[in-house]
Amino acid sequence: VADLWLVYCKPVPANGRELWTLFLQCSCITAVIGGLFYNWMFASLEYSWHLSVAMAVSFSLLLLLTLFLVHPARCVFSMIMPTLGTKQGRKLLLSTCTMIVVVNVLPNIMSNIKTILQVIQCICKNSSESLLNSTALLGTAAWEFGDAVQETSNAINIHRPMNGHFQFSLLKNSSLIYQQMHLAGEKIGMDFLAAEVLVKDSVRVGNKLVAGFSMLYLCFESTWYLKNYLTNLRFDNFYITKKLEHLAVDRKAAHLLVGPSKNLLRPTGMKLSREELVLCLVQAMLLTIALMLMLVVMAMDHFAFSVADTAEKKASQFSMVPITLNIKYSVSAGAKIGILSSLLEFLGLPSKELPLQDFKGSYRHYLIFSSAHCRISRPTPPNPAVLLTVGLLFCILYATVFLQTYARRLCRKIAGSFFESWEEKRALYLYKKLSREHKEG
Repeated sequence: VADLWLVYCKPVPANGRELWTLFLQCSCITAVIGGLFYNWMFASLEYSWHLSVAMAVSFSLLLLLTLFLVHPARCVFSMIMPTLGTKQGRKLLLSTCTMIVVVNVLPNIMSNIKTILQVIQCICKNSSESLLNSTALLGTAAWEFGDAVQETSNAINIHRPMNGHFQFSLLKNSSLIYQQMHLAGEKIGMDFLAAEVLVKDSVRVGNKLVAGFSMLYLCFESTWYLKNYLTNLRFDNFYITKKLEHLAVDRKAAHLLVGPSKNLLRPTGMKLSREELVLCLVQAMLLTIALMLMLVVMAMDHFAFSVADTAEKKASQFSMVPITLNIKYSVSAGAKIGILSSLLEFLGLPSKELPLQDFKGSYRHYLIFSSAHCRISRPTPPNPAVLLTVGLLFCILYATVFLQTYARRLCRKIAGSFFESWEEKRALYLYKKLSREHKEG
């Protein structure tokens, strides 16, 4: 492995064997990266398969030529790999989590909300139909009560142009109400569908933009690091490397590296400086906020399913509500009608008692809230695999927060492997700096 890495880091291969070894290394790397690039475009960014294949093949060929012919490009590419485990890698994983939630959770929430709306629509339709049918109950009661009044009024021997019945104008045609309810339900469904499509399209476009920007910035950051490494001796130069140790031993100044200097760190050590630790905690806090937002969306999914499932089950268990109309008309047998009695006395006719009869009627009807003819889709339960996948990805994200410092140290080691002569100059610069500080102290 060390020999392969040495061939990979050389600016120019020494012989034909190293040339073929370098070509095979670059070919294997581009094949793996091309496959991952295709899977990322097709599965995560949801591009079409033919576009994903074309982009992956073109990217692989371009990457192969670049890695094989350009030595600094190999260094930049090698530094991109550990950088993927830093903040840029977190952006890519975070965009993947967002896409998983949007594609799998939001449509499920919309589907369960549609089920709730279907239940409400079914209840409204059946209850309004049953309520309209109950108006016939008033007509029957009014007609029978009119018969009783008619029989009573027949006892008075005067001309009556009316037949004594109450007339009700009942709404027999309920198609207008059903049509309005259907249109309202269709409008609500179209609004929800438009909102769902808008959210999904917006997140897809945003995810593609973030992914593209992250990849470009990832290349830019590695290139920027290499540029500063090769042009600025002070840049990221506070590590106790092997070259610095050998230089201190050769010049009999090993004591410069033993002192309790807070500015020196070993690149292979696990110790974090105070600034690095504070940065890790801040990034972990920001990551926690993103996790909480996604958990809220997934909690809404469970809540919508619970409400839809309860509504769908309870709708089928609604019992019929009985409606009873009681009419009781009671009059004393010896009562007199004041106006008619006065009229008879004025005409000189004898007043007589009217044979008024009691009336009592009871009419029953049932209000129906649910029917087997209602088209209600079954609520869709949340997918537990989504929660598991998001949980695993966030575990990786939290791990990358603390691995960011070590990834940066690995980038420096990679740059030192590609440019050994410049690494010696950096070690000499740091040694002289430590010597001056020791003399001044």
